[in-house]
This record gives sequence, structure tokens and C-alpha cells, in this order.
Amino acid sequence: MARVSKNRKAVLAKYNPDKVYTLDEASKVLKDLSFTKFDSSVDLDIRLGIDPKKSDQMVRGVVSLPHGLGKVVRVLVLCSPDKAQEAKDAGAEHVGLDDYIQKIEAGWTDIDVIITMPTVMAKVGRLGKVLGPRGLMPNPKSGTVTLEVGKAVKDVKAGKVDFKIDKQGIIHASIGKASFSADKIKDNAAELINAVVKLKPASSKGTYLRSIAISSTMSPGIKVDSSSI
Repeated sequence: MARVSKNRKAVLAKYNPDKVYTLDEASKVLKDLSFTKFDSSVDLDIRLGIDPKKSDQMVRGVVSLPHGLGKVVRVLVLCSPDKAQEAKDAGAEHVGLDDYIQKIEAGWTDIDVIITMPTVMAKVGRLGKVLGPRGLMPNPKSGTVTLEVGKAVKDVKAGKVDFKIDKQGIIHASIGKASFSADKIKDNAAELINAVVKLKPASSKGTYLRSIAISSTMSPGIKVDSSSI
């Protein structure tokens, strides 16, 4: 018989895994369930009632979280020389083009977001096999392929999140840190959920928001009542 750890007992004493909480309640419970010695990430999982295999039911978008992500986002801007200073002034950690393309082709991917310009996508496009599987490939729909590179860098630094459904019809996204107050966690979660609701495909039938769960690193998922948003 498996032994229940002290932390596990403490978790089970503070929440009911079968209960569906309001978003306000879930945000407060989440704070009580964080036992890690580091500042855990807070994640939101939204299961949608759509068929991800159908192109007209693809759900993808971006949202700017009101309280940011609570972490440093490392940004690489691949741009022409005339835009380099704009990107640096906005706070990009890495700025360049051909030299960084060569580094990425050699296996370097020590960044969180890549922003580029339409005029250089012909060069950046060949990095798809390296960047695609890591979720780093720039995309116009997420605002990472733009002529306004400075604005894009500032948006990403401020907590702009790119989200899309996976093959199972679930959206997984980080919405902050466990050190955030319960109110900040609730606000960020509500912003993402509302953004997903606005993107409901016209061809989607039945229940759109099947289930919502919020969790922190190494904590159990807390069920959230979608009607409480």
C-alpha cells in the first residue's frame, strides 16, 4: 500500500478534488496548495467542445494578461539593421539576423519568444524544423511577425500570451506565479478564459467550455466552474 506523504495529506485537508469551485474560490485554494520552495508557475487548462481536426474549429489567439506572467521573458528579434535599435530600446535580449539564424541552425534555442519582420521571413522560414517543435516559430496571428518590432517586444515583456488548442482540444497556458495574490491569479485566469470564449468557432455545437482546471507546479488541478467567470 502506497504511503501518503505529509504534503499530500496537507493538500487533501485543504481542498476537495471532486468539488467544482468558483474561479474566486479556486484562486484562493491554489495559494494554499503551493508547497514548493521555488516560485511555482500557475497554469490554466481549458478543455473545449470542438473537433481540433477540423480547420474551421481551430482556436488560437493572443491575450495580454493584466498582471503579466511574473517572469523574465527572453526575446530574440530577427530583423533588418534599421530596426535593430528599436528592438534593443524596447528591451529585447538578442537582436540580429544572419548570425542568430546560424546559431539556431546549430541548435541554439535559449530564448522564450522570437519576433521577426515580414520582410525577412524568407530567411527565418527555413528554421521551421528547429523552432516549430519548440513552439518558437514566429506567426503573424500571434503578433510575432510584424514591422512594429518595438511594440511587439514590449507586449511580450508585459505578459502577452499566445495560446492554441492541442490535438485533444485542450488549451494549456501559463497565467502567472504562485507568489501572485489570489486576486491577480483570478484576474489573469478570467482574461484568458474570456479571450477563449470570444474565439468560439461558428461551427462549434453543444457545450463549448467542457472543463477548466487551474494548478501550480506540483499541485493537483482544481476544477473551476465556467459559469463563475
